[in-house]
Amino acid sequence: MPWLQPTTLAGTHVTLQPLAHAHRDDLIEAVQDGRLWELWYTVVPDPEGMEAEIARRLDLQGKGSMLPFVVIDNASGKAVGMTTYMNVDSAYKRVEIGSTWYRKSVQRTALNTECKLLLLAHAFDTLDCIAVELRTHFFNHQSRAGIERLGARLDGVLRNHQRARDGTLRDTAVYSIIASEWPTVRTHLEYQLGKPRSG
Repeated sequence: MPWLQPTTLAGTHVTLQPLAHAHRDDLIEAVQDGRLWELWYTVVPDPEGMEAEIARRLDLQGKGSMLPFVVIDNASGKAVGMTTYMNVDSAYKRVEIGSTWYRKSVQRTALNTECKLLLLAHAFDTLDCIAVELRTHFFNHQSRAGIERLGARLDGVLRNHQRARDGTLRDTAVYSIIASEWPTVRTHLEYQLGKPRSG
């Protein structure tokens, strides 16, 4: 049996369900909130490419290198983004949380914090991971700040790591949380979720 199996992870604000083609229409609506595909420093599917992106992620799941989720906002019951376990290393029990995007209206809300808490808890408590990575473009300052707020530490920067769609070279900031740090990170995230939020 593969180490990673499709599963549903449920919280107060968000539920992560196995990605399926049935989520396409909600995801097309979600990606239009903020025209996310126009951000130069990340790769988010445009509305016309959503079906192909779902198929790509499901194909990688079939090959054992990704476990894709759709992000459901519990308040609306609608899909508001995608996230994955990727760069799966089943031998050494490491995963990366990545290929994540959310519609603009739910960014910087409790939804993202809880999404990461659910993914990290499953990785460390159920999958027995020794480390979880998070990677982002060096210039994606919003993403880097969010990753650092989780409690992840910067491992380093992979210079000229990839070529972006526009031809520019991407430096990738690599962060991680290791198993020994997880109890403290969990306490921190649970505290963040319990704090009253303004606005």
